[in-house]
Amino acid sequence: MPKVDIKKTELVWSGKYNEERVLNPVERPGPFPLQVSEIIDNPKVNRNNSQLMLYDNHENISNEGWKNKLILGDNKLVITSLLENFAGKINLIYIDPPFATGSDFKVKIPVGEKSEIEEKAYYDKWGKGLDNYLQMIYERLVFMKELLAENGSIYVHLDWHTAHYVKVMMDEIFGYKNMINEVIWSFKGTTISAKMYGDKHDNILFYVKNKGKHIFNADSIRIPFSKETKFKQDENGKWYRQYLKETKKYYASQDFINGKWVIRGKYRYDVIDDVPSMGTAHGYEYLGYDTQKKEDLLKIFILASSNPGDIVADFFCGSGTTLAVAEKLGRRWIGCDSSIHAINTTKKRLLEIEKSKDLMNKNNLYGKKARPFEILTLDSYERKYWQVKTFKDISDCIAFILNAYGAEPILDYTYLRGKKENALVYVGDLDSPITIQNLINAVKECKQAGGQELHILGWEWEMSLNTVIQDIAEREGIIIKPRIIPRDIMNREAVKNIRFFELSYFNVDIEIEGNQLQVELKDFIIPHKDLIPNSIKDKIEKWTDWVDYWAIDFDYKENIFNNNWTSYRTKKDRTLTLKATYKYNNPGRYKICVKVTDIFGIDTSQLFEIEIK
Repeated sequence: MPKVDIKKTELVWSGKYNEERVLNPVERPGPFPLQVSEIIDNPKVNRNNSQLMLYDNHENISNEGWKNKLILGDNKLVITSLLENFAGKINLIYIDPPFATGSDFKVKIPVGEKSEIEEKAYYDKWGKGLDNYLQMIYERLVFMKELLAENGSIYVHLDWHTAHYVKVMMDEIFGYKNMINEVIWSFKGTTISAKMYGDKHDNILFYVKNKGKHIFNADSIRIPFSKETKFKQDENGKWYRQYLKETKKYYASQDFINGKWVIRGKYRYDVIDDVPSMGTAHGYEYLGYDTQKKEDLLKIFILASSNPGDIVADFFCGSGTTLAVAEKLGRRWIGCDSSIHAINTTKKRLLEIEKSKDLMNKNNLYGKKARPFEILTLDSYERKYWQVKTFKDISDCIAFILNAYGAEPILDYTYLRGKKENALVYVGDLDSPITIQNLINAVKECKQAGGQELHILGWEWEMSLNTVIQDIAEREGIIIKPRIIPRDIMNREAVKNIRFFELSYFNVDIEIEGNQLQVELKDFIIPHKDLIPNSIKDKIEKWTDWVDYWAIDFDYKENIFNNNWTSYRTKKDRTLTLKATYKYNNPGRYKICVKVTDIFGIDTSQLFEIEIK
């Protein structure tokens, strides 16, 4: 039997080593440029029964011009792209990745003022095989270590499915000696487990980049003594305890605050049992998001392992709990998720943050607006990477998209790529929006082929193209159905459930009086609803029920949407304001961009030009 040369303890899975037992290098895609799609800085947030509100000015907690960052995209591509500017600069990373259960997770989205629907928040696409899951986590942890500052920490939130595997993996990546704790989050609640112990805890692995240099603010996370703990005060007002039959005084850790001594509380240990799960205590912060964690849990980790002004990152940000807590505690933050529903949920959560509870005084509301943040995407770079990694060529990729749409590929055409029943199908490019010229070319070829119905599949669309499509259809005498290629198509586990939705459009009334502008949302139209399930259509009572969020940039420039005004639905407030007003300081010609997000998370934008005299 050949001798096995064992030099270290490590976890091995299929794909880590090649057939010659050489470690496969971790692929490092990019870096890709992150594209700013929206800036949220001082918008008026319109709510019924309240005044229009401007963001307060906040002290700058960071470098000049810093904006917090909310990023839509595959987190591996995002992390490797951030390394260019953020390597060694992030002080704390917390991630709550899927637990390799193979399940799909949902988010509840309000529909109108009464109903709600459940949409897929994310697919546990790595839960179909442990090897795939471990490779996914391994690659991302390798790059996260590079992002960490010298005093940086990382918390990885898991459960019994994978915690034991990931701990061995993190020993290899971060070093066995750089593990600080395995924190147990123990939560109460009923159990239906008749043949096993009830599963009532999660495992959070706490590692650092350099043990001894890491931040750990033990005094910031002390646990208050219970009411049963009896303290007395001495002649100086200091608190102490005495045990039966002893004369010695045991003084508590305490601080002199506002003229009196205040007990600090007990040091926190590695079992957190004073924070309930979201399942047993929804409370004010519940957003209808599967796997959402309590703010009090993240408060412990962020207070312990970062200082005000530090950068906190979460690359599976979900409903945005980490980002909201970092915001409240005065940290800078970077969040990422591949789900558009996660990005939209987090965006609205941050816009509403002033109405949430203060983390340092639960009897008060937080009462402050979120500091400026920007929404970024990888756009076509992510799609091109997917195409190159997944398919042998672009034709193979187009065939895959057509198959997901239920169409068959066709040949011998210049522009048309497929056929679905009696309709011909055009597929837009991965790296550019569909333009009016693309549409004209496809319509011309469709008519030459004797087609009477044309489906346009596109990733992105030229601004305001949706408003002219039906005019062209009527003029040319054919049916045109513009369909949005969903980003979920890049997740093979999601393909069987994806939906191609119609490109929508809306109508607004614009009135100008002097230097004051009024914009009123008048209608939101989905021309063809044949791909929308009846279970959703049955919940729509009026056109406004399709709308989840809308916003306006009153001076649109350079293809970046600056959110100046917004109205949206939340779980607690379903109302939607349909009129916005704005006062210009200077005369001139301006471009107005209006963005409407529907209940499926799809953005529709239209551009208008006005003149203020």
